[in-house]
Amino acid sequence: MGVTDPAGPVMDRDEVDRALARLGQEHEAIETSLLALQDHAGRRLLEGAELTGITKERWTTAEASITLLWAYFDAYTDALRSAREIRSRRRWSSREDLVELTELLRGESVTVAGSATATLTATANAPTLHGGSGKLSEQFTLVTLVDRMNELYATSLDMVVAADAVWSALPARIDLLAAELQRTRRLAHSVGVRPGEHPAGDDLERITRTLTNLRAQVVSDPLAYWVPTQGSSAPGGGRPDTTVYDREARALEDVRREIDAVLTVRQDSEQRLVKLRDVLSRADRTLAEARTARGEVLAKIAATEVPVVSGPPTVLQEQLATAAEYRRHAQWHRLSPLLESLEQKAEDELLRARESLTAVTAPLAVRAELRGRLDAYKAKVARHGLAEDPFLIERYDAARRMLWSAPCDLRVAEQAVLRYQQAAAELLGGPRVPGPRGPEDRGGPGA
Repeated sequence: MGVTDPAGPVMDRDEVDRALARLGQEHEAIETSLLALQDHAGRRLLEGAELTGITKERWTTAEASITLLWAYFDAYTDALRSAREIRSRRRWSSREDLVELTELLRGESVTVAGSATATLTATANAPTLHGGSGKLSEQFTLVTLVDRMNELYATSLDMVVAADAVWSALPARIDLLAAELQRTRRLAHSVGVRPGEHPAGDDLERITRTLTNLRAQVVSDPLAYWVPTQGSSAPGGGRPDTTVYDREARALEDVRREIDAVLTVRQDSEQRLVKLRDVLSRADRTLAEARTARGEVLAKIAATEVPVVSGPPTVLQEQLATAAEYRRHAQWHRLSPLLESLEQKAEDELLRARESLTAVTAPLAVRAELRGRLDAYKAKVARHGLAEDPFLIERYDAARRMLWSAPCDLRVAEQAVLRYQQAAAELLGGPRVPGPRGPEDRGGPGA
């Protein structure tokens, strides 16, 4: 829409002709804009919709504004037609014609019935140009009238464009998400994910209710889901508010991932159960071995603390039987978390059994290390031709009796091995091996 020149002195013929040409173009532009607004898809939808909330309030105002726009446009058209008729009386307009044209084109010569502006004020609570809605009519200049039309057109178009943008964006996306939701519900039902039995089933019910309510609210009150752009004066400046939609879309994706996990359980549950049985069986065998080893240690090793070996946990076997029952009855949604928990517990149990076996057999490992060390030194002595040395033979026999007798006192046996090492080192001329009580007398009976 255009803007008319401000008022001035009496216009000459050229000024009148230029003003009429400009007003004609302006009239055509205004008419095109009004017809486009009249045919706008958003406006037609607003006319036929059952509106609520802020959209209902603003559409009541916009509808009255559009009615007033046409009343203003009709008055503007009449004023332009009158000016053209006056100008067409003579080829060269007289001064009286020019005075009349100046008043018509620049003065407050356009009369609009007061009932039109009063209707807008009463029905839409929108301000008129002049405060007195009780007037029978109001006078406007063409400039003021165009400004008024521009204002009403901008606010009406902004409301129509915003509502149309929300309707174009959200309902279709909600419908697509609802279709995906239905497919997910069917898939969830097939694997036993149902409301009241699985959290994902409850989430699906909540998402369904939220989307149903969201669509109804968007259809009846689209402006409640419109975020205007701050500082924008263009009609329809803003974007649809998709916060609720985006949140539910993310929630549905989380549910879908949960169902995919349940489907994966259905596909490989038998293999996982077999592996679980194997891990628990290995843990049981390891504990049995540890219990046997503990008896051996107690019989063969003296003066040592041997940890007690606990029995296999019956809880894991019970949970494993429960998991197998879930699989037989296709309760995949219950089997999935139970399998994950069992797999971790089974690995922990196997690790505990291995640690128990290691702790129990530690004294046997120490005895084996002492035996290996004793034989290694004997071989070393033999390589140097000292195998028949009576002193070394005596110390070797003493250490060997301690290590190959039952029960074996590891502390005493270790001292005997160290004494043999010291004697061998002295004969071989190598570095002295430190003993628990310092250097020993070669001929002393304690040696």
